[in-house]
Amino acid sequence: MQAIQAVRGMNDVLPDQSPIWESFEQTVRDWLACYGYRNMRMPVLEKTDLFVRSIGEVTDIVEKEMYTFVDQLNGESLTLRPEGTASCVRAAIQHNLVYSGPRRVYYWGPMFRHERPQKGRFRQFHQVGVEALGFAGPDVDAEHMVMGARLWKRLGLEDVSLEINSLGDAESRARYRDRLVAYLEARIDELDEDSKRRLRTNPLRVLDSKNPAMRTIVAEAPQLLDDLNDGSLASFDKLQSLLRAANVSFTINSRLVRGLDYYNDAVYEWTTKRLGAQGTVCAGGRYDGLFEQIGGKPAPACGFAMGIERLLALMADVGREAAARTPDVYIVHAGDAGNRFAWTVAEDFRDAGLDVVLHCGGGSFKSQMKRADNSGARFAAIIGDDEAQSEQVSVKALRETAEQKKLAVKDAAVLMHDPARKHGSDG
Repeated sequence: MQAIQAVRGMNDVLPDQSPIWESFEQTVRDWLACYGYRNMRMPVLEKTDLFVRSIGEVTDIVEKEMYTFVDQLNGESLTLRPEGTASCVRAAIQHNLVYSGPRRVYYWGPMFRHERPQKGRFRQFHQVGVEALGFAGPDVDAEHMVMGARLWKRLGLEDVSLEINSLGDAESRARYRDRLVAYLEARIDELDEDSKRRLRTNPLRVLDSKNPAMRTIVAEAPQLLDDLNDGSLASFDKLQSLLRAANVSFTINSRLVRGLDYYNDAVYEWTTKRLGAQGTVCAGGRYDGLFEQIGGKPAPACGFAMGIERLLALMADVGREAAARTPDVYIVHAGDAGNRFAWTVAEDFRDAGLDVVLHCGGGSFKSQMKRADNSGARFAAIIGDDEAQSEQVSVKALRETAEQKKLAVKDAAVLMHDPARKHGSDG
């Protein structure tokens, strides 16, 4: 019988790979806490209409990439979330999160898009999302970009650059849309089929084309910045001044439109050249119309998301690694009395704040000691019937030369405690 494999583009994270994930996650938790962001968690499954109404019906995500199916019990169309902002705003509306004032929130977890798997792009991928709900900006927009710059320093990443743009408000985009349509219609014979279709439905999406044959047309298109009204232009100028004051370097990319329809005014991407075509590691912007767009009361908001797999790949590329946490002690035991006593000792050691592996599966002392050494533990605690009778353990150092000692359980725990490692107590 053929073995069942994982779904293509959906990967396992094995124990040897987990330390870098755990290190990244702890760094992100600490970083978000220092800016006052609180965690929230949403379902991975939502009603399909949520993403059609928020992301935009004429987008690659909705047209080509969503995992959508009909619930067999009630005939409802459901979709595995392709991104987190729409779910976050839906939850904020449903639970009146901004009723008492603005909220800073974050979430992380798996997202799903049916794309061609390649380096840095998977069908199940993981994101950290950060949202400022109820904030009008542009100060909070700048804060998000300052946050990004701080995180790259904490992660030891230097080759990450910030690009910013403004999409303006609805009035600015309508004015720009007319100019863009006139330009594209004049070059209709040069457009690919996707761009011709989008010209009639959402012409700004043409600027987001991934077709290399469209590069020249996109590069020569009118610039949206030229159509910003006074309010949008003032907001964008203020954003730039705040970033300069915070010593955050940036470039203006007038072709940056993002792939989601809900954005307005400030948008941005953090990119790197180290990951090839998948160079965007973090991106976001303002989405003041999204609350109303999916049925809530109008509220300003902005946010960003970062791809965890891409950031981990970037960390690996610059040599950032994380060592697996090894146990403090591996308990070797034999004999009826020794085996029973070993279980008690293991829990006593854990109460004292030690990380403990209790040998399971039997075997000679020699084979158990080999397992102890391979575990990476700093000590082996050896328990036989003699130790059980005297209620002691024999402690052998595995990573340095030291005399083996027979000690009371509490004294052994003190000897083996690593002052460099912070422990909590379950006792």
